Order: sequence, then C-alpha cells, then structure tokens
Amino acid sequence: MPTVDADAHVIESMATWSYLSEEEAGFLPIITEQVSGAELHNRDGHLQREFWVINGRVHNRDRNLGTNTPIDSREMREVDARLKHMDELGVDVQVLFPTLMLRPIADNAALDYALVRSYNRWLADIWKQGNGRLRWAVVPPLLAQDKLRDELTFGKENGACAVFMRPLECERPLSDKHFYPLYEAAQELDLPICIHLGNGSFDVHDFYQRDTTFTKFKLIVVGCFHSLVLSGTPAKFPGLRWGIIEAGADWLPFALNDLRQRTFREGKRLAERVLADNNIYVTCEVADDLAHVMEWVGEDNLIMGTDYGHADFSSHIDQLARLRQKADLSPEVIDKILWDNPRTLYGLD
Repeated sequence: MPTVDADAHVIESMATWSYLSEEEAGFLPIITEQVSGAELHNRDGHLQREFWVINGRVHNRDRNLGTNTPIDSREMREVDARLKHMDELGVDVQVLFPTLMLRPIADNAALDYALVRSYNRWLADIWKQGNGRLRWAVVPPLLAQDKLRDELTFGKENGACAVFMRPLECERPLSDKHFYPLYEAAQELDLPICIHLGNGSFDVHDFYQRDTTFTKFKLIVVGCFHSLVLSGTPAKFPGLRWGIIEAGADWLPFALNDLRQRTFREGKRLAERVLADNNIYVTCEVADDLAHVMEWVGEDNLIMGTDYGHADFSSHIDQLARLRQKADLSPEVIDKILWDNPRTLYGLD
C-alpha cells in the first residue's frame, strides 16, 4: 500500500518571498544573524544564529530545524533532493505545511495578504516539480477576507489538498462565526480544514512566550478540538473534513470524556463516533497508546506524519516505518493509518 506522510514541513527561505509584487516590496521579510550576546542553541543542540524580522517583530528561524534532513530538501532548494529522501524513507506522498506561519506574523490585511500570496505561489511551483508527490496546505489570508476565496481557489488548482489554520486565529476560537465564510468556501472546493499545532493569536502566543511550547501550542489544539465539537461547528458544514495535526492522539479519551459529561449536563448526548460523525481526522504517534485511543475513536480517523524538517518532540523522521513494524497492530489497521485515512482526509487520488 502507498504511504502518506500526513504532516511534513517546508522551511521558508528568501526564495519564499520572491513572488512579492513591486508594490509589496516593503513587506519583504529579512534574515538577520546574532553576532553577540549569550549563545542560543536550537532543539538539535546546534548553535542558533538566524532570525526573521517581519514588521518589526523578531522570530526564530533556525531553532526548530531537523538537521537529519538535508538543507536542500527541507528548504526546497532542490525538489529532486526531497523526492529522493522520501524514497529512502519509504514515503510516497507528503502533505506540506509551513514553519514560520505556525506563529502569528501579520497584524494587518496588506501584510497578511502579501506574505500569504507569495508563500502559496512558492508552494504551487514546488508542487509542479513534485510529480504529484508533494501536496500542500494553502494558507488563507484571514485578515484580507475579500481575498479568501481567490487564494483557496488558486490552491485547489495548484496542488493544495487542505487549508492551513492554527487553533487560534484573528484573536478568535475557530468555532467563531467569523470563519464561516472560509468554511463554506473550503467545503465547496472540497478542501479540508487542517488545524496544525501552533498559535495564531498574538495575545496568547506572547503571554506564554517564556513558557513551554506544550502550553502555548499543544494544549491550544486540544482546546480547539473541544470547542469545535461542543459548539457543533462541524455539523454546520457536513461536507467539510477536518484535520487535527501534530498534537498526538493520547489526549482524545480525556477530551471526549469531558465532552460527554458536559453534553450530558445539558440534557444532550454525545455521538458514539465523534470523529467519524464530524469528519475529523487526528494525527497519532507511534508512542501513543494506540490500542486505548482506538477503543474511543476507532481506526478509521487516525493518520500519521513525520513532522519532516523539524526537530521538536513530535518529529520522528522514521515514524511511518516504525508504525509498520508494530506487532500489536494488524497490517490492515496500519494501512488505514498510512494510506486509506489520509487519502480520504486530503482527497488524494
């Protein structure tokens, strides 16, 4: 059976912004290097030197680089290098997500649209070189509402198989009606909403700036899932699929048990198959207690990614191969996680 890496990344470079128009030149991000001060180390233990500067704000560039991936591959300098590495890893298709945009970077519509438009065209050109093996999540310009449908349509026509969102956007939860036009457009275009580990709220992100990423990123994802289900948002868009990406799956029994108690107190009853009934798919990890998780959610809505290009706690470049070696899962279940389920979520051929 083919294998889909349901969560891989690109590392943005100056090439990402080469699609900015002349009128947008003032929005061009820059890369700066630290030349003095206390040494900083990235998650691989290497010296951290580079930073993005965008709109007067400084963002880490090389803190979360997976040095077990070639630079030409992770930055997409050579698409053939990426495809060759995928062959070595036994991966047929990767779904690509951004890196820089896992945090909030734009606070106005003009900047948001300029960066999003350039990023999306960079990914479209990568897809054209990837022989159908490099699919991607289109980034919506959420601060430029009048451009949303055009960008989603462009993505759909150029290899995108999902819409990228963070669990908090525009200082709002994703259950907010503000996002309904986006969900309607995604539903019409048959593009799932994929909520990736991250944080799009300046207020919340900066509040937890000195805290661990567990609070700032992972718990926000769990809360987003809980909020969407409790509010009934997926039921309002029955043709829309949803992905919860890179938060693991061990939290599902906890969240579902809490939802069950809350709905019971309201005189309602939580559906027996919450993920299936709401078209929600969740990335799991080899380290998860998958037998226990599947007792709660079944085997038809779990997918898996490697977090290719990164070096955080969710990054396991050989994770898909390790899943195939698990003796406590049947080959049929493994094939579902690595092919059938992501194929359904992403609408792959």
